[in-house]
This record gives sequence, C-alpha cells and structure tokens, in this order.
Amino acid sequence: MPLQKLQFRPGIDRETTSYTNEGGWYDCDKVRFRQGMPEKIGGWTRLSSNSFLGSCRALHTWATLSLNNYLGVGTSQKYYIEEGEAFFDITPIRQITDTLKDISISVEGVEATASVGETTVEVNLETVTGLEATTAIGTVGVITNQDMTVVIGNGLTGLSMFTLLGDVDMVPDNTTVTIEGFEATGTLGYVVPSSSTSDSQIDFSATDGSSTINVSEPDHGAVLGDFVTFSSAVGLGGNITADILNQEYKIESIVNDNNYTIIAREVAPLSDITVDGQYTPTPVLANSSDTGDGGRATTANYQINIGIDSAVFGDGWGAGVWSRGAWGSAADVNVVTDTLRLWSHDNFGEDLIINVINGGIYYWDASQQRPLTKRAVQLSDLAGADGVPTIATKIIVSDVDRHVIAFGCDSFAEPGVQDPLLIRFSDQENPAVWRPTATNTAGDLIISRGSKIVTAQETRQQILVFTDKSLHAMQYIGAPFTFGVSMLSENITISGAKAAVAIEDVVYWMGLDEFYVYTGAVQKLPCTVKDYVFSDFNFEQREKVIASSNSSFSEAWWFYPSANSSNIDKYVVFNYQQNIWYYGSLARTAWIDRGINSNPVAASPDSYLYTHESGFDDGSTNPASAITAYVESSQFDLGEGDSFAFVRRIIPDITFRNSTATTPSADMTLKARNFPGGNYLQTSDSGISRSASVPVEQFTQDANIRIRGRSMTLKVSSEDTGVTWRLGSPRIEIRPDGRR
Repeated sequence: MPLQKLQFRPGIDRETTSYTNEGGWYDCDKVRFRQGMPEKIGGWTRLSSNSFLGSCRALHTWATLSLNNYLGVGTSQKYYIEEGEAFFDITPIRQITDTLKDISISVEGVEATASVGETTVEVNLETVTGLEATTAIGTVGVITNQDMTVVIGNGLTGLSMFTLLGDVDMVPDNTTVTIEGFEATGTLGYVVPSSSTSDSQIDFSATDGSSTINVSEPDHGAVLGDFVTFSSAVGLGGNITADILNQEYKIESIVNDNNYTIIAREVAPLSDITVDGQYTPTPVLANSSDTGDGGRATTANYQINIGIDSAVFGDGWGAGVWSRGAWGSAADVNVVTDTLRLWSHDNFGEDLIINVINGGIYYWDASQQRPLTKRAVQLSDLAGADGVPTIATKIIVSDVDRHVIAFGCDSFAEPGVQDPLLIRFSDQENPAVWRPTATNTAGDLIISRGSKIVTAQETRQQILVFTDKSLHAMQYIGAPFTFGVSMLSENITISGAKAAVAIEDVVYWMGLDEFYVYTGAVQKLPCTVKDYVFSDFNFEQREKVIASSNSSFSEAWWFYPSANSSNIDKYVVFNYQQNIWYYGSLARTAWIDRGINSNPVAASPDSYLYTHESGFDDGSTNPASAITAYVESSQFDLGEGDSFAFVRRIIPDITFRNSTATTPSADMTLKARNFPGGNYLQTSDSGISRSASVPVEQFTQDANIRIRGRSMTLKVSSEDTGVTWRLGSPRIEIRPDGRR
C-alpha cells in the first residue's frame, strides 16, 4: 500500500478557503511554530499567591542600585510595586483633608478669634513657646516654625516683644491664621490663650444595626470605588471604635458632593482583604451607642480617583469634548468620551516615574526602607520643581540623553489645559525642571498632523510618536533645540495606546484594519489571518489591545477582545523570524517579556500575575488543569482528488520530549469530505468512518484507522496535564477506491 507523507507549510492561513490552502494549516489554539513545525505553547504558573485590585493593563520591571528587583503593576484602581510575591500600594494621594481650628486668645482683655486658613507651612506646632508682635499692616497672622508673628490691624503702633506661655493644640503644618475682632492702640501687653479648640471637616454617622457609615465632608471630590484612609478619628461610642475608623476604606456609594458611605470593617491591612482581586471586608455592625461624629481631629487621605475599566465611545450630538470639530456636525462614534485607565511608567535611574493617561505625573523614590510604604508623589512636589506638566497622555524617559518627555500635555503658559498634540521635555538629568531657560535643555514641540497623540514608543535610535492619523520620529539633536520631530507617515491607524511593541529597532503595531511595521520606513505587514482577526473584533473596546513580545520564540503578540466580548479573550501572533502568523484564545490584559525575570510575566482578568512558558499546564487552578491545544490542517486531496480513497492506518511523527505526564499522548484525527464545501462525513452504514481519532504516544509505531473520502484534514490535539508535544511529518496509508 502506498504511504502519503503529510507535510504542511508553517503558519496559519485564513485569507483563502480551506481547500485553496491545500498544503497549509488552517486553524489552531495555543500552538506555535518552531522551525516550521507546530508545537504546544508553554504553560503558566502564578507568580504570587496574592492578587491585586482592578484590571492590570501595564507592567514594568527594573532593578535598583541595591539589586532589588521590582515589578510595577498599574491597574484601573491602584498602582502597586510587586516584590517578593507581595504587592505594595504606592498609589498617589489626590487630597489630604485636615481639621479646622478655632483658637481663642485675649488681647488686654479683648476676646479675639483666630480662624485657620487653607495655606500650609512646614512645622506641626503643639506648643507655642514664643510670640513676636510687629508693626500693624493688616489683619493677617502667620504661624511659622516655633515663632508666631501676629500682625493686628486698626492702627497698632509701638508694639513690644513679650513671651507667651501656654498650649495651642493641633495646629496643622504650614498654617496661616487671621486674627480679627478688636481694636487697640499703643503697646500690647501679654497675649495669653484663653482656650484652644478644633473642629473637624469630617463627620461620621452610624445607624444602629448597620455597617454602613455615612461620611460627611464638603467637596470631597471622590468617585464611586475610590479609596480613602482615615487617621486621628475617635470611636463613635459603641462597636465603631477608633481602630475600626482609622484604616483604609473603599467608597461604597456617593450620596452627593458632600457625603459618601463606607462599610465599617474589622481591622486588617487592605492586602489581607484583597481576595481573588475583590475587596472583601468583614463588616462591623454599629449599635445604639454609636452616636459620635469621629471627633475634632480626623484626617482623610484620598487616593487619586480610580479609572474606568471599559472605554465609552461617543454616540450622538454632543458626545466627546465640547467644541471639537465644526459646529453642528454629527458626533463621531469613534470618539472616546471616557478613556480606559492606562498607565505609562519608566525609570529615572532607580526611581520610578508614572503617569495615568490624561492625568498627573508622579515620582516614586526607590531609596527607602522595607516594607515599601512610601507612596508616589506629584513630580511637581520634588525639591526645585519648576514648570512641571500637570496632565499628560504618556511619559517616557529618553535613555540616551536622560530627559523626561511628556506627550499630549499642558503647556507652560496654560497649566491644566491639555494640548493633545503638545510634547514637552524636562531639563537633562533633572526630571523636576521643565521651565525652558537659556541655561537648560527643557523645551517643547508640537505635532502638526492628527487630532491627538495616542502613544509613543522608544527604540534604540529614536522615539516614534503615534497620533490617530500619523506617525512621527522624535530624535535627540542637541543644542539649541534638543529634540526634533519629522513626519514618517500620514496614512496609518493604531488601535490604542498599548497596541505597539518595539523589538530591537523594529516597531510592530495593530491598526484598525491592518498590521504595520516600521523598519526605517512604514509598511503594512502582510497578514494571513487579517480577515479572521478583524472580522471578529470589538472595535468599541480597541483601547484594550495589548502588544507584547516573546523574544525567546521571536514572536510579537497582540491580545484583543473578540466581537462578542467586552474584554480581552483572544490573541494573534506574528513570528518575525519565520514571517508567519498564528492565533488562539487566552485572556491576558498586560504582558512583559523576559528580562529581569527569566520568563515573560502576564496579568490575567482574575487579578493574578502569571509566569509564562513555565510548565505545560494552566496554573490558574489548584491543582493545575490541562491546556487544550490543537492545530488543524487545510483540506488535502487523497490521490488526485477526483476519486474516493481509503485510509487504512496512520504512522505518527510526534515527540513528547520533557513532558511530565507518566504516559504523554495526543490525539490525531482525520476527517473526510467528498467536496470542498461539503460537511465532514459521518460513519457510513458499512461501518467505514468519515471521521476517526486515534491516541498516539511517544513510541506508537502506527495506528489502525478506517476512513474514506475524496479529501481530508488532519488535526492534532491534546487536553491532558503534563503534556507537551511537537509534530513532525506523519504518514498515512492510502488504498484507492476507484469510484468517482
């Protein structure tokens, strides 16, 4: 009997029909091609048993001078640093609410009230030991350091020095006070505090039998799901003790601009009640004795507002930013009105600079003791900061020349007003100085094409800047202009801010209906699965597209949401060494290639990080579960394809090297058709199969199989734990039938 060797071209081709693609592969999942042969991809294991809050869409690794390896994790709710399998929350603080103070003093028997203002200085005074009075110029008093300079209006002259003995409790840092309410002339005598009181801006109220606590604070600025940490509060009198109030909380509801609610919970670090990515507090019920308001000294630290987890696109008149486009024009359904929460991050030396898209720029100092408790601060709060942008789309630290670059930011002249096409850069070697002068290299550039900067990607030679319609190259050119920008293409698109990946000096990215590559010139990347990908693609959630690389296998990956899913559930791979494509189903929201870590690390929607190419199984379950992997060929003719033929047996060519299963195996399936567009045939009355599957092992010499048809497909699959396989060139034994 003649043997027919089954050899197929590497890669998947879905741009033609299965029959036209004879000699190629047509479908696969969790399979890659190496040296032209298909094999099952590696498995994944959990990097840590701890999970994080929110959807992670940004990962960044680096090492400090002390050889500490850190992994930055940016989510829709937090920014963490992972070290030693623990997640340390460094999310910046948006607002600190301190207490209001009323300090009563008497001046030669006349009672006056000093009201605390909003300006803050350096020292927290608990006892005022000295008082200096100066010539009157108004009604403003200032507390600085250990001295109190009191300037009292209405014609005071000839003021003398004297000492004040007494306590002024809980005066906050950097406080400006105003003293009003009396007239005096001549020389002041002793000024003695008659009383000292304070009153908090924050009031708590509880309901008997409920764990819901209403928090009252004017203009709190919080949104649903924000996080706030209270301190210095006192208990409410019953079950709601001070320890219960003075911890971090998630805001459960927004009542109005001045009120929100939290759920009183047992005392525990937030990391301990983050279970499988969910905030899971143990509620504490108030009782009838909880009638207090939290005391006079409560402080609230509000973290920056959380971001949305799905993009919202404009639909109808008025959607999007007001006044964009011609008046009266229809709203573009492709205009994003609420942007997905995405982070950009880079290192300045061993320190970290982070930016939330269309938000602030923050700085985290790595030189601190463990555990990592210090939060990131606004870049503008660094010593000597000058002209720092307050809002940006993305930040990059230019590796060659050590400038911090902000894309789509506000200008020096109009702080807080975002210009989506503006690029600004700091002084060289100084991330805090952005004001251009004759003696520094700070400056700005403007992009002339497109309506907004979408993202930027650094290569060894330059930085590529993507707008919604064009691509530009930004290069360091030295004094006096520092950087220059040149346009590369006006005819490109990009799916989102994370859709591009740089591999060496080559940049690959996913557009709206094409794949592109930049190798010194912009080109459309020929793709044999383009129609398959973009015909099953959720364009409304295209901002979720994540580009990544797996350099061990010369692969560029894109994870994307399919048409019937609002979240990422599929991937497509370009193997740039073999110039082929393949795809599959896998939910990963962020990915970073090996580097500091020996394997790639990815974030999953289940709020865990996974080490990939680790083992052969799905480590998201305990115990690990099997990965279902398969590859299926296009149709191939039996003989000349104009007559029926029988297949009697199959001679496998497959290796299970390194498998950990005791008896690793895979299934080989042959399916028959009589016509290219016909259905796969079922078992006939004579008992001859139209579809037959046989298990094969490492030393299976041949397997009997009975199948009849004009053309067939071959499928190799596995769904057992501890199994990896690589296919060679199997053979089938064919006996012509003779009938046509």
